[in-house]
Amino acid sequence: MKITTLSLILMLSVASFIHCQESQTKKESVDKETIANAEKVIRVHFEDAERDSLLENVNNFLENYEKNRQVDIKNSVAPAVQFNPVPGWMKIQKEQRKINWGLPENVQVPTNKKQLAFYSVPELASLIHSEKITSEELTRLYLDRLKKYGDTLKCVITLTEDLAIKQAKKADEEIAAGNYRGPLHGIPYGLKDLLKVEGYKTTWGAAPYKNQELEGSATVYKKLEEAGAVLVAKLSMGALAWGDVWYGGTTKNPWDLEQGSSGSSAGSASATAAGLVGFSLGTETYGSIVSPSTRCGVSGLRPTYGRVSRAGAMALSWTMDKIGPLCRTAKGSAMVFDKIKGKDNIDLTAKDYPFNFDASQDVKNLKVGYLKDLFEQDYRAHKNDSIALNKLRQMGVNLEAVSIPDNIPIASLGFILDAEAAAAFDKLTRTGEDDELTRQVKNAWPNVFRSARFIPAVEYIKANRIRTLLMDEVNKIFREYDAIVTPSYGGNQLLMTNLTGHPCVVIPNGFDGKGHPTSISFIGNLYEEGPLLELANAYQEQTKHEDKHPEYFKE
Repeated sequence: MKITTLSLILMLSVASFIHCQESQTKKESVDKETIANAEKVIRVHFEDAERDSLLENVNNFLENYEKNRQVDIKNSVAPAVQFNPVPGWMKIQKEQRKINWGLPENVQVPTNKKQLAFYSVPELASLIHSEKITSEELTRLYLDRLKKYGDTLKCVITLTEDLAIKQAKKADEEIAAGNYRGPLHGIPYGLKDLLKVEGYKTTWGAAPYKNQELEGSATVYKKLEEAGAVLVAKLSMGALAWGDVWYGGTTKNPWDLEQGSSGSSAGSASATAAGLVGFSLGTETYGSIVSPSTRCGVSGLRPTYGRVSRAGAMALSWTMDKIGPLCRTAKGSAMVFDKIKGKDNIDLTAKDYPFNFDASQDVKNLKVGYLKDLFEQDYRAHKNDSIALNKLRQMGVNLEAVSIPDNIPIASLGFILDAEAAAAFDKLTRTGEDDELTRQVKNAWPNVFRSARFIPAVEYIKANRIRTLLMDEVNKIFREYDAIVTPSYGGNQLLMTNLTGHPCVVIPNGFDGKGHPTSISFIGNLYEEGPLLELANAYQEQTKHEDKHPEYFKE
């Protein structure tokens, strides 16, 4: 009875204050009729005497909530609880081997230098390292393209031109002096605008924050700066990390300007596909790298939860948020990931574990499963996915049928994200500033934030206990394989792997009948991104889908 009562108390506290001014909420109190009505929402029943007994406690809690609301909590402050995706029985790989990037040799500068815009990270790295092109030359090329096409795609929030030229000149000076920092040195890139950079706005794509400037810089930006990469732009995102609509409009798919780029890493995928940046960083909580990568035909990596520090990133869901690269190739994503991974002593969930990648890996030696039931369903990419499976078999990969757990209600755990997101933007809801968000439809953040306040703490905790069972089941399946091939959508695998924290590599595998890109995904073990990227890289070497680019942006 005590736990259920706590649940009711929390329920009542939020129900009484939704969308009210602070001065009004202090005057309100709860009576037995309010409790009786609330019982219907949280599916419990109390006797009248029990309602009478808990009244004083409920109203005392309301006073405590009001005191807590006087504390100004920044979005960067995490709860005093942490999510760990690793079961106690799991052993993490601790051996760091020498990485073999398999960088291309004898890469030449094209006669038409505009074509450099679509070169992959490995190709650009080869040209810069051999001093066939300069970082400044490449940076100015991308800046020109950002200015020319940024408005068309609505993918740019802030150009960082002065910073970019400064960083590019420094890179050229260092390389000329023999101080080469590695394969990202001198390569221009873009950041999703939920990652802060000192001296620039960080808008989160949302009107209430469009003039927001935050102190300090995100850890991933600092790591890329240390690697010598050149920041050319902060890119658009769906407002507060949902969809492709921000206060400046809808970010477009470069393959079809009548279609949005999907989200929420909308600008990152769009700019990368259109050749406006050498690579970009995005984030994923529930599909925000996989979805726009699919829509725009780029190669994305959603790393294991805890692989990359989120310090300096907007928080949406403390137990699900992840940062990863979007590139033209899987190998490029591997190279970027290698520079941004690891802990920083700020984000306490971030861990230091080895990352092993060998571009010469014979994928015949990998043990690979595939989610057979999902591939047998009817969906948009079915034809291309079937071709992809056959290609993998032709490459000597033995695909073993695998199924995701069917004894756990995966879809019913989705409100974990809703509850955490509502907490992250609690003040936005209470002050009514959520009215300033561009999207005000039923299936958008303002309504979800309000609805989520009716999720009792007990139900949130119970869902996370079920999540523990799911993690155990999924890890027992995954430990038998180096990689598992899956459709990028369908069958709750996307929600499942975001809840369990498992990594995913998504790569293009063709086009549908309307000329829109499709993709296929590789999922695998915690902190084992290497085999997924090796398999994706081998597939891309055989298929070359990533070499196709939107015609409109080739000028």
